[in-house]
Amino acid sequence: MTTKATSALWAPSTERVASAQLTAFMQFVTASTGFDAGGDYFALHQWSLDQPEAFWRAVWEFTNIQGDAGEAVCDDPKALPGCQWFPNATLNFAENLLRFADDREALVEIDESGARRPMSYGQLREQVSKLASWMRGQGIQPDDRVAGFLPNCTEAVVAMLATTSLGAVWSSCSPDFGMQGAVDRFGQIAPKVLFTADGYRYNGKTCDSLERAGEIADAIPAIEHVVVVAKLSDSPQLEQIRAAIPWQSCLPDSPEPLVFAPRAFNDPLFILYSSGTTGVPKCIVHGVGGTLLQHAKEHALHADITREDRFFYFTTCGWMMWNWLVSGLARGCTLILYDGSPFAREGHRLIDAIDEERITVFGVGAKYLGALEKSGVHPARSHQLTSLQTVLSTGSPLPHEGFEWVYRAFKPDLHLASISGGTDIVSCFAGGVPTLPVYAGQLQAAGLGMATAIWNEAGEPVVGEKGELVCTQSFPSCPVGFWQDADGTQFRKAYFDRWPGVWAHGDYGEVTPEGGFIIHGRSDAVLNPGGVRIGTAEIYRQVERVPEVIDSVVVGQTWQDDVRVVLFVVLRADAILDERLIRHIQDEIRTNTTPRHVPAKILQVADIPRTISGKIAELAVRKIIHGETVGNRDALANPGALSLFSDLPELIE
Repeated sequence: MTTKATSALWAPSTERVASAQLTAFMQFVTASTGFDAGGDYFALHQWSLDQPEAFWRAVWEFTNIQGDAGEAVCDDPKALPGCQWFPNATLNFAENLLRFADDREALVEIDESGARRPMSYGQLREQVSKLASWMRGQGIQPDDRVAGFLPNCTEAVVAMLATTSLGAVWSSCSPDFGMQGAVDRFGQIAPKVLFTADGYRYNGKTCDSLERAGEIADAIPAIEHVVVVAKLSDSPQLEQIRAAIPWQSCLPDSPEPLVFAPRAFNDPLFILYSSGTTGVPKCIVHGVGGTLLQHAKEHALHADITREDRFFYFTTCGWMMWNWLVSGLARGCTLILYDGSPFAREGHRLIDAIDEERITVFGVGAKYLGALEKSGVHPARSHQLTSLQTVLSTGSPLPHEGFEWVYRAFKPDLHLASISGGTDIVSCFAGGVPTLPVYAGQLQAAGLGMATAIWNEAGEPVVGEKGELVCTQSFPSCPVGFWQDADGTQFRKAYFDRWPGVWAHGDYGEVTPEGGFIIHGRSDAVLNPGGVRIGTAEIYRQVERVPEVIDSVVVGQTWQDDVRVVLFVVLRADAILDERLIRHIQDEIRTNTTPRHVPAKILQVADIPRTISGKIAELAVRKIIHGETVGNRDALANPGALSLFSDLPELIE
């Protein structure tokens, strides 16, 4: 059951609408094309679909993309996949992120302890110049792969920019990956250089990375150099790693001039990976121009990021949000990089950073916001939050109550933008719009240039009904393809098998009467008791209301020729899953949804398995309770949690 919004939680002031870059873009479009949206976002969105050539050229020009766009914008925007965007364009990703070279802070690296390490745009460009000079000397050329096994630190950004300045391809994962998880990814792409750190700190603990980095290098013969960043020691012991060299040795005093290799729009830029919980991760190749143009659009028009902003996102180098965050350099803003536990300082570390670093755009996962609420943290009571203007939320659906809590606990005058897309497109299908009202539980609208819709089983667009999230027209950040999938068979199978020519994203959701979107979970995790499709987020939303429950996972279990809903819960240390609490959970779900949503079984476990990026591993749990093998446990942050779901006697009752 969906609760229709009756009133907005927030609406932008007249002044905020007037100053928004989206408003300036509408004026730019009118002046350059003659189309006048009249300040109506949805009219502008429709125009962006009806006139994609004019729209995307306007984005290129308005966001001042550095490079030659060429005369043609696209050959056939209806061809999905297959449309060629900006087929004659030449540009360089790093050049666009390094367009500024002044004394303004480009990066500020912070950690759990409160250490602070700033770097100006001028210093960043100098570091990139030195590292690129060294890499060029090692024979790194366009299309070579370079990998990062790094924490979210300044060196990760420098290494990515040096790599892409040369026209080489960057790929990264975080150092909390197991050795096999990293090899499953990097082993497929055969990088020539591996950047790593000697270790990292998390939740007050020191974690070594050198042993795993050495094992990765041994397992991938293509790696010619392992560059080690000192994070735990001034002099890391490199003898245990083949071809190891210290970071400082790769920064010559007299580098060659920084030269940006010209690249075609669809040349490879990043290789990202699927979660890999159902098999070896897919290597998703993203193009130079599509990534840059889409991120420029989203940062400028949807997040309203300017040079004056201080932009934070809690992420690791193993999540696409890192790539999305770092592209903010093209807007000239300051990026705040944090590596460590988000719950350090008794849950206040990231909130402290808002005040300490004057953060204006604060991005986190929905799970983090829910955990803050459960822990009793109320930022407005303990912090000033004066600088904060925008909160971004992603990773999983933010429930209605989460929206309401943010406005109570942070500040009432705030643009709260829940955004949804993914690794597959390294960007968003729907998200925030700074000139529109915010309604509880809703992503505000489809992204400009994105023909995002919800289709029913018959392949018909629906509003107010649940269905599959699709995209029906081409878009520049559509992946170039999968690595080593020359004829595109696996790529087409992943997204276009169900409806040829239509991207089926794998999310289950609905379009609201306000023009927004509600995401109810992943399609492959949808529950189907008695033939009724239920999104898992619908149940999580109700369970999160129960104070005794701090985490949960819900799956469907095949049972007596049907499917029954099974809910596993992690409880507070002082809570007991007795009949009273079970009835309370069931009543909460039944009252606010339907009897079909009520779990047939509610069982207690000590932990919930999650992917490295923090998403609940529902499919892995479903496999385990059906006695099936989970093929790639290294894709999980806590694979040991799966054993908690094996051989539970309650599951055969």
